[in-house]
Amino acid sequence: MLIATLASGQPSASDEHGFPPLQTDVMVPDLNAIESGPAGTAPAGYATLPSGPAVDTPSRPIAPAIVQGPPEPIAPPPVDHLRVSLDWYPSPRHAALYVAQARDMFRHRGLRVEIATPADPEVPAKLLADSRVDLALTRQPLLHLLVDEGLPLIRVASLVSVPLDALIVSRESGIESLSQLEGKRIGHADRDGEQILLPAMLAGAKLTLDDLDTPNVHYRLEEAVREGRVDGVIGGNRHLLPRSLANDGTATRSFPIEDHGVPLHDGLILVANREELRQRRDAIRRFIAALEEATAWILEHPRDSWQLLIATEPTLDTPVNRDAWPEIRARLTLTPSALSQGRYHAFEHFLEEQGLAEGQHKVSRLAVDISAPAP
Repeated sequence: MLIATLASGQPSASDEHGFPPLQTDVMVPDLNAIESGPAGTAPAGYATLPSGPAVDTPSRPIAPAIVQGPPEPIAPPPVDHLRVSLDWYPSPRHAALYVAQARDMFRHRGLRVEIATPADPEVPAKLLADSRVDLALTRQPLLHLLVDEGLPLIRVASLVSVPLDALIVSRESGIESLSQLEGKRIGHADRDGEQILLPAMLAGAKLTLDDLDTPNVHYRLEEAVREGRVDGVIGGNRHLLPRSLANDGTATRSFPIEDHGVPLHDGLILVANREELRQRRDAIRRFIAALEEATAWILEHPRDSWQLLIATEPTLDTPVNRDAWPEIRARLTLTPSALSQGRYHAFEHFLEEQGLAEGQHKVSRLAVDISAPAP
């Protein structure tokens, strides 16, 4: 056959090297029969390939994948600076500010807060309107008066949500009722005392400001009463002034303003410049959050908070302040940003009804809940 003929005519590789014939089931080569070079030499097939190190063996120094060295300094977070003016010289009613400062509650929120005492009670509102401070403390009645005059002020928090003031008279004056104020000298330190509080109280006694003398005694309320230069004062703190005068031997009688014609209102508020509120809103919100945390800590730690307060502001360490501290502490507002719109609307209505203001302002013009989303 042709296949057989071709097979017989060609030399077989198996014959040449001694391999078994192809017809066998298993072909096992004789390795000893294969020619090989001296030990350690590569087979001939590899002779023409390039020699050298393996592909993963470096032939030159390799730059490290990670540079070893000191870490780059981390940039500190931005800090917002807020200038805050008190409404009066330091008082226990300012406790939340001093405690928040002492316990680094402002700093932890990226704030650097500067607290200043005004030279006169009427100065803070002017500084705020002129953008010379960022925030100022005042009272709700004065806010209504200033807004009615066109100042760009707006309430952003309430530190004390009840009235703190009273009409305080010397017992030597013989005044036992408001109807006996006719012909008397009643001093004041703030415009809201003379233009809002006192007229409202006199109206119930069928009197007006024309029936008495109302000198401005500025910061010298206590001195004016003690020296007999006035028969009484409007706007004195009901928890502090009577105690201070009593320590000097002057007996007094107090007429709480909310018991004599003045609506319930916030006794201590924080106001901002309305025209700058948008760009300062976040910083002010953090500031008020710190006040809220500080107030909660004060109420939970009555003794420790007093010790921290007088350590932070040593001028507060007086017998009068120490005795009044429990009463004032109990009146601090736990939620400073919370806004009672009905209260501000009612006060506007009261002012218009009493003829103390022309028209009414919307609550949104007077106050804002800073914790609410921006409009």
